[in-house]
Amino acid sequence: MFKRASLTLLFLTIPLFATAVEYDAKTIVRDAIDHWRGLSSITEMTMLIHRPDWERSMSMRAWTKGQDQTLVRIIAPKKDRGNGTLTDDDNMWSYSPKINRVIRIPSSMMNQSWMGSDFSNNDIAKADDIVDQYEHSLLSVTEADGIAVFEILAVPKEDAAVVWGKEIILITAQHIVLEHRFYDQDDELVQKLTTTDIAEMGGRIIATRQRMGDVDKPDEWTEVSVDMVEYEVDLNDNLFTLSNLRNPRE
Repeated sequence: MFKRASLTLLFLTIPLFATAVEYDAKTIVRDAIDHWRGLSSITEMTMLIHRPDWERSMSMRAWTKGQDQTLVRIIAPKKDRGNGTLTDDDNMWSYSPKINRVIRIPSSMMNQSWMGSDFSNNDIAKADDIVDQYEHSLLSVTEADGIAVFEILAVPKEDAAVVWGKEIILITAQHIVLEHRFYDQDDELVQKLTTTDIAEMGGRIIATRQRMGDVDKPDEWTEVSVDMVEYEVDLNDNLFTLSNLRNPRE
């Protein structure tokens, strides 16, 4: 296991950049996504769904390749083992071993809950809609312990198939998302993702624990912890197929 790294220690490793003029907001967002996904990756994660009267934990393994291919499979507990989600380009499918059926998820359901959590299908797919379907502007550049933190406003394009009125993201010069706020069409803050732990893992510094929840339900949230990650691994394209989603061979 990796030790938790303090924000202060990590921030001291990269200097504060000089001015906001040097940076393109869209590029900062794209770089953060690329940093998290890598050219390819294998990740083991634990998801904890917390509600006032119960908690549920799941262990997951995820594979990504390029910007468009993602496979997420639940490996524990036993009753959920084998459930999986596959994303390839703009297409997404889910598989449930209980009914032995692959179901295509339409774009209209990408923002719906994944496995009853506070994360959406879009979040699990690590989709880059935030890059392609939004206009971006840099609101501010601040300093936290010697490193630049970029505050970026993302507003959906007129034809974007998204539910949010706007999003605001705080991203460090290390390409780490510290906070991601989601606003409705009335400009009210609805949901927030917060990074609580940062550490070096897989040869790079990443967010290793993040919590998502609705702002008006503080006792309901979902937390994802990264247990292991490998980047730039050789992954066969056959991994990202409906056949492998149904009958795992990895």
